[in-house]
Amino acid sequence: MSVLEIRDLHVTVETDEGTTPILNGVSLTIRSGETHAIMGPNGSGKSTLAYTIAGHPKYTVTGGSITLDGADVLAMSVDERARAGLFLAMQYPVEIPGVTVTNFLRTAKTAVDGEAPSIRTWTKDVKAAMSNLRMDAKFAQRNVNEGFSGGEKKRHEILQLELLKPAIAVLDETDSGLDVDALKIVSEGVNRAKEATGLGVLLITHYTRILRYIQPDFVHVLVKGRVAEEGGPELAERLENEGYDRFLEPAAGAEA
Repeated sequence: MSVLEIRDLHVTVETDEGTTPILNGVSLTIRSGETHAIMGPNGSGKSTLAYTIAGHPKYTVTGGSITLDGADVLAMSVDERARAGLFLAMQYPVEIPGVTVTNFLRTAKTAVDGEAPSIRTWTKDVKAAMSNLRMDAKFAQRNVNEGFSGGEKKRHEILQLELLKPAIAVLDETDSGLDVDALKIVSEGVNRAKEATGLGVLLITHYTRILRYIQPDFVHVLVKGRVAEEGGPELAERLENEGYDRFLEPAAGAEA
């Protein structure tokens, strides 16, 4: 069993206005087999949390800790975090001209496992995963995300998830830009990965629609860089009905 522990995490970012605090003491524990949904209004720090876990240099950790099975994640480089078992599905996957999906996937698998996979087994696994995600086999020879639609990019993210088999996956608004059919296919891929490996999932989203397909065990509401409320799936339904006004209105009244 793997455990990702985030303790009293404080993070800043440099803006035109200077150093700006984004996370102000976030604490979470994600274990293998658990799905945690992070919800909250725009600007609450959800994506900052995701990219800080992954090691994006834009964000500066000023306090707190992140550990994976007791190892200090913040002391690891980005590639070391990936090899340790952390995976990030980005909200806006980047294009990599000149690198085919086939080469990218095999290179990533080799880096994560420390050895190249068997060609025969690997080819079979890739074809099966692509078929499950309704991806045309021709995508394997295309450059990574180049000319892909939003839905195709998200399917490619989940293809990586299924093949690389991380311990903990951070999914940053994976439902963004997906139509109903693509959302279901992508969600099924996440569920397959979890069932096959006991994956722990940190799912960042604005809306409950993806939670109808990926059932959360825990829901955390992030507001102004802090966890404002925690609960089970029923909390997500409450947010769907009530929105985030009850978290924001008191602050607005105080400022007025």
